[in-house]
Amino acid sequence: MEKLVGPLVAGVGARPGTTADEVLHLLDAALDAAGLRRADLAVLATLDTRTAEPGLQEAARALGVPLTGHPARALATVGVPHPSAAVRDAVGTPSVAEAAALAEAPGGSLLVPKQASARATVAIARRPPAGPGPQDDHDLRHHGDAEVRAAGLVDLAVNVRTGTPPAWLRDRLTATLADLAAYPDGTAARAAVAARHGRPAEEVLLTSGAAEAFVLLARVLTPRHVCVVHPQFTEPEAALREAGHTVHRALLRPADGFRLTPGAVPEQADLVVIGNPTNPTSVLHPAEDVAALARPGRTLVVDEAFMDTVPGESAALAGLRDLPGRVVVLRSLTKTWGLAGLRIGYVLGPADLLAALSAAQPLWPVSTPALAAAEACSAPAALAEAEDAARTLTVHRAHLLHGLAGIPGLRVHGEPRSSFLLVELPGADGVRTRLRAAGFAVRRGDTFPGLGPDWLRIAVRDPATSDRFLTALAAAAR
Repeated sequence: MEKLVGPLVAGVGARPGTTADEVLHLLDAALDAAGLRRADLAVLATLDTRTAEPGLQEAARALGVPLTGHPARALATVGVPHPSAAVRDAVGTPSVAEAAALAEAPGGSLLVPKQASARATVAIARRPPAGPGPQDDHDLRHHGDAEVRAAGLVDLAVNVRTGTPPAWLRDRLTATLADLAAYPDGTAARAAVAARHGRPAEEVLLTSGAAEAFVLLARVLTPRHVCVVHPQFTEPEAALREAGHTVHRALLRPADGFRLTPGAVPEQADLVVIGNPTNPTSVLHPAEDVAALARPGRTLVVDEAFMDTVPGESAALAGLRDLPGRVVVLRSLTKTWGLAGLRIGYVLGPADLLAALSAAQPLWPVSTPALAAAEACSAPAALAEAEDAARTLTVHRAHLLHGLAGIPGLRVHGEPRSSFLLVELPGADGVRTRLRAAGFAVRRGDTFPGLGPDWLRIAVRDPATSDRFLTALAAAAR
């Protein structure tokens, strides 16, 4: 059996004004001397204060890899073979190149120690091999429902709107029980979803929840270079790995408000997965920024499961059909309509690709009640109700944000735009345990790639519930 080999990562230290040619020349020399290939590089890493350097950005583009940055205080904690007091005094860490390389390869090994030119240093590490399972200690199959299995907890861990499904939808679902002897027929539901997004019915695939779509894509597509933009919902990566794909991660940074930055996604990626608005960061990427990831030869998968929590769905790509390459948009009815137990979602995309995904589904994958829900929730009255709910959510989120601002040490990075917030709080793991004792469940953050134990995701609820939670949080954070 062929031995699995993990991708290479390059750390680089550079003085201001260092050119791309100097960085590339130094890097190529280091690779050649070690018998390594440029094509195996997955990322170029440096000090966060250097990521705006034109020479480093140009070098990353030439390599076709993302340029990532690490704070000096984080690099200072990484053990390196060749620390430098002069570098520590100049930038706050005794190493940039070696520490950045090792920071991008946790559990991996340094293959090429620091190599220097007049203005730059490079070092090369190898990440551990990533097989079909998780590539590190993030539990990709942990989800918010695991936090609320104990009775009596106020649920701020699951992002399903409270008080749902509404009575009219429950009545519609109940009415389908008389039809359960017949096999499901998705014609009307598919047409309703297509009309809702202004697309032909052939560009709609109904699925057993949006999560099924990730499994179908992983089984049907045959990409050469997969890139998942993190932090985000972990099920896409889990499905891809189980299908045997090697997944490269593009990690968005708190310092950037978890927003997309130039070069975050490597040019050679032919399958890119991104959430918008993103779970768990609650960041809404501008539609033009997400659309800019589309290009010929690439399949761009956009998880818009939470887009209906945004008034006007202002950054949606669901209705766009003229972008280059193949653009696939996933939607879910779980969040706004409270249908997690019914399992209904859908995929929008090119008809030929959706036909291939459909062929990979079992017969009758969506039940009659779920089909009725898809049809009903695509009707104009339901869309108007969802828009009202999104506007109410905006007010409730502002109330929660205002209260969180009074918690010492707590930080919210970026501008939350969905039905949940991501917060950074020292000792958050212990805070979460104390909140459970006080009757509140929140979502742990350390199962999301790019995050750790000091992160929590909090669902937005009505102001009265939020006020009770804020009181408990203030006590738990002391």
